[in-house]
Amino acid sequence: MAKGTATAASRRSDIVSAAIEVFSEIGYYRATTAQVAERASISQPYVYRFFTKESLLVEALDVSWQRIVKAFQQVIDTEEPATLESGLIRAYEEIMESQRNEILLQMQAQTIREAPVRDAMRQGTGQVKQLVEDAFTKAGIADARARTTNFLARGMLCNVAMALEMPELFVKE
Repeated sequence: MAKGTATAASRRSDIVSAAIEVFSEIGYYRATTAQVAERASISQPYVYRFFTKESLLVEALDVSWQRIVKAFQQVIDTEEPATLESGLIRAYEEIMESQRNEILLQMQAQTIREAPVRDAMRQGTGQVKQLVEDAFTKAGIADARARTTNFLARGMLCNVAMALEMPELFVKE
């Protein structure tokens, strides 16, 4: 990769990281690209070189979903069938702890009606659902579809518990 391309890719990543922080802290509708630019220590026109506000949110959501997919895939590739679900739970708990802003961003995005954002949420949720369901099926887990739905629902409850700072809502094995 050429140096200029590497720098542009790095700056693009910095912008997305800043957007995740700003959008999760202030909210997508209240946040501005100027605030994102300030957080990334760049100019607002440089943000617009890569993104509109909406495309920036979509990119941030994609980053957050891909982090979950990658973490879950690592568990699927290394865990035995008997410990698969608990391994996925641990992986998600680690993401919730280390990437809290990404989870908060996903929660906010569930309420945004713009088609590209809804599509990003549907795609991410669908990809995670299919990955987990396929892994449960391959592991021989009975009623894999229902177990997947339950697994995802428990994860969403954990998201709410984290956002509200109500650890008593966390579902433990």
